[in-house]
Amino acid sequence: MGLFILLSLFALGVVIGMPVAFALGAAALTAFWWEGLPLLIGLQRIVSGVNVFSLLAIPFFIFAGELMFHGGIAMRLVRFAAAAVGWVRGGLGIVNVFSSMLFGGISGSAVADVSALGSILIPVMKEKGYDDDYAVNVTVTSSIAGIMIPPSHNMILYAVAAGGGISISSLFLAGVVPGVVMCVCLAVAAYVIAVKRGYPSETFPGWTALFLSFVYALPGLFTAVIIVGGVLSGVFTVTESGAFGTIYAALVTLIVYRSLTWENFLIAVTRAVKTTSMVMILVACAAAFAYMLSFYQVPNKVVKTMLGISENPIAVLLMINATLLILGMIMDMAALILICTPIFLPVATSLGMDPLQFGMILMMNLGLGLCTPPVGACLFVGCAIGEVPMEKAVRTIWPFYIAILVALALTTFIPAISLTLPRALAG
Repeated sequence: MGLFILLSLFALGVVIGMPVAFALGAAALTAFWWEGLPLLIGLQRIVSGVNVFSLLAIPFFIFAGELMFHGGIAMRLVRFAAAAVGWVRGGLGIVNVFSSMLFGGISGSAVADVSALGSILIPVMKEKGYDDDYAVNVTVTSSIAGIMIPPSHNMILYAVAAGGGISISSLFLAGVVPGVVMCVCLAVAAYVIAVKRGYPSETFPGWTALFLSFVYALPGLFTAVIIVGGVLSGVFTVTESGAFGTIYAALVTLIVYRSLTWENFLIAVTRAVKTTSMVMILVACAAAFAYMLSFYQVPNKVVKTMLGISENPIAVLLMINATLLILGMIMDMAALILICTPIFLPVATSLGMDPLQFGMILMMNLGLGLCTPPVGACLFVGCAIGEVPMEKAVRTIWPFYIAILVALALTTFIPAISLTLPRALAG
């Protein structure tokens, strides 16, 4: 009955439109009361959820991404991508994917990717004769690169939800190859659709223009080098690298590019504070909710249930992927990371899967959920920017879904894709 109350109240809160964090907290505290546990313990679990040093990196990553967005970095990355791959048939679609891969290595946020690059590329693509649904679809689906390509604050949430025993630097490394594989699959899908619809290609600007665009984009790209390289080299902790990355982003946009105005700086600060507050409240309430899930032995029951259905690792992994995909369609990503990790990670490790690989599977599954109705944040933002009805975009987005699913299948069943870099560089 206690487990029924916990899950029912949470589901009811989500259905009636209550913020997910509050639904988690209310359900957890009610379960504490039902079981006769002191509510003080529940409040202590909530506070302890954010009393984690590595979580301090999240506001720095978010603020750095906002500074890059409002400081003109996105435009320079788009110019470099256009010079590099714009000459291919349907080149602006490939440019969109390549730009997302570059910007994802700086912002670490899929929604920020859609907002920044969509505002630049979608109008340009429509002006060049690309269909509006194609422009929106390629922008929305390629934004998942912001989750997979390091640095990613979602990976920090996964490390915390997994109990803190996973190296964040190893997680960053594990996301590189799956992120690139996914972008390649999306680029192939964009090219095939572009050829089928007869979209034009741009003229190659020449090697000099390509080199100059790279030089102009290099200071912004170096932000990711500072953050990731500082962590991997052991010079910085994750939190310190986030702080130095934010300082560097501010200096680049203020001194080098001179494109960050005072008004845009205030907007970046405000948005970073709002996003950080949402994430931290969610983490705090999810900690109490996860405690009650462990109290009711939900992870063990899920392991027994899935292995009772089938002991075939392939079948179990397919069940996990299907469950995560469905949940990703109806709930926010950060909340699902905190809820699903303690439930499904024991199932994956019981099959001999490395936690790093499972983390990449989780990120890609839930990232796809951001691009699907009814609760796809990236899909909503992309459709709003492109002024395209969501129904129209969804009718033609399926080739990009297939591309992501292909990358997901490769990541699920080929461990080397996720584990080669961490084992080679992080030990």
